[in-house]
Order: sequence, then C-alpha cells, then structure tokens
Amino acid sequence: MQKSINLILLFLIFNVSFAQSKFGNPEVDPIQIQKVYTDWSAYQSKNIMLSRDFIALDSNSKEISKESFLNQLANENYIPIRLKSEDSKYYYKLFEIQPNSDTSIKATINQIGFDAHKNFEMEGTQFPKFSFKDLNGNLVSNESMKGKIIVIKCWYIHCTPCIKEFPQVNKLADEYKDRKDILFISLAEDAPEKLKTFLAKRPLRYSVVPNMKVYMNEALQLNSFPTHFILNKEGMIVKVLPNFESLEVALEKESKL
Repeated sequence: MQKSINLILLFLIFNVSFAQSKFGNPEVDPIQIQKVYTDWSAYQSKNIMLSRDFIALDSNSKEISKESFLNQLANENYIPIRLKSEDSKYYYKLFEIQPNSDTSIKATINQIGFDAHKNFEMEGTQFPKFSFKDLNGNLVSNESMKGKIIVIKCWYIHCTPCIKEFPQVNKLADEYKDRKDILFISLAEDAPEKLKTFLAKRPLRYSVVPNMKVYMNEALQLNSFPTHFILNKEGMIVKVLPNFESLEVALEKESKL
C-alpha cells in the first residue's frame, strides 16, 4: 500500500516538474507580486497584454482556450503571470490570488478580464455599418474603406490616457504613411469646433470624425477609452486593443499578411 502511494506521489511530482520545464517558470514570484498593489499594477501594465496572441495555461499548467482564460480572469480568483520561454511565443498562466492580497488587485483584474473578454468576442466579426464625415468633410464609410487595412482610435478630449498616447500613435501613423492600403481614422465623442480648437494645439495624424459618442456607445458598446480597432481588408475586426503598445504589435503583424 505504502509503495503504491509513493509511486503516485512520484508520478505527480514528475508531471508538475514536466509542466514547468515544458512551458518555463514564472518571470516573477506569483505570491510576492501580490503583496503590494502598485507593484502588481506596474507589472501588469508592462508585461501582460491580454489582447495579444498568447498560449493560455490554467493554474495546473494545462493549455486552455484564450476565451476560457479571459473568462476565468473576469469571474474567478486569478492573476495572470507570464512564463519565461526560450521561444518567441508568449505563455500566460493563471495563479490563485492569495487571501491576504490587496482586495483592489482582484477587483481590477476582474474588470480587466471582463473588458478583454468583451473585446475578444468582437474579433472576427464585421465592423458595424457607418457613414460619417470627418473634420475635413471627407466621407468615411464601410464602402469608402473597402480593400484597406483600417486602424481606428476611439477617444474624447478629456480622456487623459487617450491624449497621452498621441505622440506614439502619431509616430505609428508616420511609419505607415507610404502604405496606401492602410488608413488611420479616429472616432471622437466631441463636437467639431471643440475638436478643431483642441487639435490645433495637440495635432493627431488620424482622420478625425466628430460627434461619435452615440455610435461608440450603442454600435460599438464601448465603456473603456482609448480603444483601438484593426480591420482587415474585408472589413472584419482583427483586433480590439486597449492601448498603443498592443496596437503597435498587432498592426505590424496584420500589415505583413
């Protein structure tokens, strides 16, 4: 009997060790990183991009779908940690949130997971029908953009994170300015005159469409800004992204297809 128990224990230890060696070890201590909210927040914002392509692992190092991974982040008691890897792939694993961790961590992760899951569900669907004019009077519609890769930034004047990334998105637009098959468009909540006054001081190298609050709330159902969309040449949503860093990675990939 004792011999059988020992064999079972050895089998379990072997499997745990195999899982760790196969996918790599956590790049930070999953328990230590939970002790201080600011430490976890800094790690999360810099190292975890839930909008990117990654190999999803549950708390037992078993591969699961990205949808299941995001759903567990949104509704259960986990934090995501990236694993060290020798290849170019990204491996994110779920680790249980400790009972003595800052409660703000769980609340924040649940919200991040909810937003990421909602965005993920939009990918692979047709971008909602629209036909509007930008600040220069140019028609912007599904038909006028057909056959091109479209980068869309959703924002409003008083959104601090939206404005903070202006230099980065402008640089990105400049990098692709010779690509006639890639268009950069922004949907803004604000009225035309307010936008013109604001953009005179803080230029945005995107085509700017005003008065988009109702469209973004109802057609796109956005509750977080900035939000970026990448559409393929068939008008399908390829990626829905929360920040510039993930946008840059996704656009580079789509532009090479």
